[in-house]
Amino acid sequence: MILLCASYDSMDIGLTMVDGFLGTLTTEQRTLLHLSDNRLPSNQWEAPVSLTQAGISAAVHVQRKHVPRTLKRLESNGHVSVTNRHIPGAKQRRKVYSLTNEGKEITNELRNQILNLEVIKDGECLKLSVIIKSGDHILELLSHIDEQMIYHNSAVISPVSNPEGEASLDAQAGEQLVKRMFARAWEDGKITKDEQQLISEVVQFLGMHPERVMRLSEQARKEQNIPPPEEIYLDMLRQALIDDSIIEEELILLDTFRIAFGIDVETHERLFREAKKEPVYPPNVQAYHDALITAMDDGVITGDEGAMLATLRNSLNVSEGEHASLLAKIRDSLK
Repeated sequence: MILLCASYDSMDIGLTMVDGFLGTLTTEQRTLLHLSDNRLPSNQWEAPVSLTQAGISAAVHVQRKHVPRTLKRLESNGHVSVTNRHIPGAKQRRKVYSLTNEGKEITNELRNQILNLEVIKDGECLKLSVIIKSGDHILELLSHIDEQMIYHNSAVISPVSNPEGEASLDAQAGEQLVKRMFARAWEDGKITKDEQQLISEVVQFLGMHPERVMRLSEQARKEQNIPPPEEIYLDMLRQALIDDSIIEEELILLDTFRIAFGIDVETHERLFREAKKEPVYPPNVQAYHDALITAMDDGVITGDEGAMLATLRNSLNVSEGEHASLLAKIRDSLK
């Protein structure tokens, strides 16, 4: 017997490099849904880490690098507001985000569309509104649904803020960086206080769960395949330079790492130049980059190619700014 469930093709959705049903929602949509389940406390002092950029990054399955741009777009559209609050355990006040009244209206409409969809659970076709329980976070529920709208008891994909489960392709880059840092720290058989502090800052930046961090540490200790500090630092630079800019918090982390592992200014400048030539793009940007190279093979983008690239940008969630940056680099390489 074949069960047919309601189609969700009519929803305004775009593709991102995340598995399962969550991959059919844009980063903006996942952010709105996350903020709808994590409200800003009415007091004017504290706020949970879930409302910071690190918390949002972990919840919506994207690298921390990409979160500021998403939040800026939502803020510009009047859907999100930003304020500074004290975060438990943090030394300084941080930016935290919440939905505006307009943002709440849009998110409620999106939420209702999603909860009206049907999934196959234990062989039965059910609406999501029947499955969700009081107090459930909707992103957590959706993480159990695959591309065929089949519900699984275990999450198809897990945010790095959870102790277990497979992280998205985007988040795996952060996991690999932390693992490489642990491998370097375990070189002499122990992790010093300074190394702990350095790794702690990176982990906090990524919003990673402590138990997930411990597992990465143990894996690195067992493998003992020690990468040199320069290789790790180059990796950090490449990830930071994905969009040709480095945010303030990344600068602090890079400087802390450089000093801790004895990388001098001259070496930094050499590695920085190397990183700019070969940045590490996330899978969706890399796919668009490859298509753009093909289109530029003859040095000209025709009208038909331009239309196809525009469609591809929309499906891969590649911004106009990213397109312009990639195009400029490709043109420079052809000179």
